[in-house]
Amino acid sequence: MAPGNFTHGLMGVNLQMDKNTTYMLWSTIVAVCLIVIVARLIQGGVSLLRHLFNLNSDHVQQAYWARNGSNAWPWLKKQLVYAPLFKKRHNRNFQLGRLNMGTLPSRFHTLLLTLYILSNIVYCCFLNYNTCNKIAVLAELRGRTGHLAFINMMPLMVFGGRNNLLIPLLRVSFDTFNIFHRWIGRLVAFEAIAHTIAWMAVKNIADRHVRQQSTMMLAFTGNPFLSWGLASLVAMLLILIQASSAIRHLAYETFLHLHQVLAILAFVGAAIHGHTGSLPMTNYIYVTIGLWFLERAARWWTIIYRNVGLGSSTRVTIEALPEACRVTYQLQRPWLMRPGCHVYAHFPTLTWSLSSHPFSIAWYDTKPATINSEKLPTTTVDLANTLPNRKDTTTITLIISKKSGMTGKLHARALAAPSNTIKMLGYIEGPYGGLESLQSYGTVVLFAGGVGITHQLSHVRDLLASYDGCTSAIQKIVLIWSVRTQDAFDWVHPWMTEILRMPHRREVLKILLFVTKPKHAGDVVSRSSQVQMFGGRCKPGRIVEEQFEKRKGAMAVTVCGPGAFADEVRGAVRERVEEGVVDFQEESFSW
Repeated sequence: MAPGNFTHGLMGVNLQMDKNTTYMLWSTIVAVCLIVIVARLIQGGVSLLRHLFNLNSDHVQQAYWARNGSNAWPWLKKQLVYAPLFKKRHNRNFQLGRLNMGTLPSRFHTLLLTLYILSNIVYCCFLNYNTCNKIAVLAELRGRTGHLAFINMMPLMVFGGRNNLLIPLLRVSFDTFNIFHRWIGRLVAFEAIAHTIAWMAVKNIADRHVRQQSTMMLAFTGNPFLSWGLASLVAMLLILIQASSAIRHLAYETFLHLHQVLAILAFVGAAIHGHTGSLPMTNYIYVTIGLWFLERAARWWTIIYRNVGLGSSTRVTIEALPEACRVTYQLQRPWLMRPGCHVYAHFPTLTWSLSSHPFSIAWYDTKPATINSEKLPTTTVDLANTLPNRKDTTTITLIISKKSGMTGKLHARALAAPSNTIKMLGYIEGPYGGLESLQSYGTVVLFAGGVGITHQLSHVRDLLASYDGCTSAIQKIVLIWSVRTQDAFDWVHPWMTEILRMPHRREVLKILLFVTKPKHAGDVVSRSSQVQMFGGRCKPGRIVEEQFEKRKGAMAVTVCGPGAFADEVRGAVRERVEEGVVDFQEESFSW
């Protein structure tokens, strides 16, 4: 058979083996999901039993739940589930001068990614080497790599969506799926490169066979099958470059919009490439594009539902604070608040783009909408507003730390106002997160670094309320907050005051404040034995060791803060996890 026949269409492509690799790839993903679901069901069952048996029980009665029931699960947590890739570094960024070079995946994430990538390499290399026609092997490689690139686009898209249904199903954070999204994206790009190189090799052999000069560039002229495939490849190559951590962190908003445009070009180019070539895996691209539209529609529906009411929209108040802003949203519709939630904030009048940024919900209030009682109702709308069944207005507040880009502009505009307070158009998307409850633990230790206090405040409030209502197993709460200067205390002063006034707070809550760079040594003064302040760096290892020795029942340790700080807490928990029941949770937004 002439070599030129292998340069286009399905000649030389092993369709049955391509179909088998699809089944094997999907079976691998489904198997991992089922394993995680079973593990989560067991974990949830133990948590529920611990919660029910420890209601209204003291620390002596909870002693049983403080001990490990076996050695296998604690060992797995220490060596795999909680373990960084190497010794300690996980979320601490690698720095090259001022460039952010990214972070390392955890040991468990690395294992899953390695197995997935290796399986793709094996599928690509599983060719018919027994044939005497070497060009047929290259044609089969061309088909296999292109097929896998198409197939992998579906998990690539699903894992990158905020409304990914696997997040609540597996109780795995969006941040974890984002790690998989990035690595699968690189895999798709390299498979597309291999696909193109295999085609180029076949084309070069075919041209030499007929003793012609290379006609490779001419092949794209007037050929939508090849030209759209090339457009998709170029888009993937550009994504591969601009999605690198250094470029991504230099100008995130620019990266995000360029990334979306290039992704659309890559998907559309691949769809047209497959359609014009009548490739059997084109339907996967159609389904992927459909899922993308559904995810985007869900996001826009959430934004409209949460922020747009009859004749009104969400009102936003921004107050400038030292190195941060307090942003309060008066929402149009209430929601059921879960501790640990976050939202994506949009400020369309502040930036030209439609970009959004994730922020933890620091505080929330639900109260009836105010009505001007001095005026009698003059319209049916006014009359409806006086009815007792009118829905409440929900208020949520974020603390946005001042950095470059949008957050810097927001702080500057609020700071320039006469009262350091402005109102503007804004809307939020969410809520997301809040997957884990801490109410089944007897001891909860919450670490916060800087603005990470916003994530922990909702947990403290929830745990104190549940303790007062006798609906949790909580016996001890320790909140550790590390800040650079005392100015950061102004961020949460009104809410901390409210927490300190909650019933039974003195019985269970202890607050440890660390100021790494106090302005004056005399300012570092402890108010009481329940609220203590220290100068210098927080040492998570010492605190975890102390609280572990004095724990009451099962213990949970959570952290939200800078990567290096979170890695210290993770390391401290791993040192104790085999000595008793200690669970670890980390809230992070790694972009």
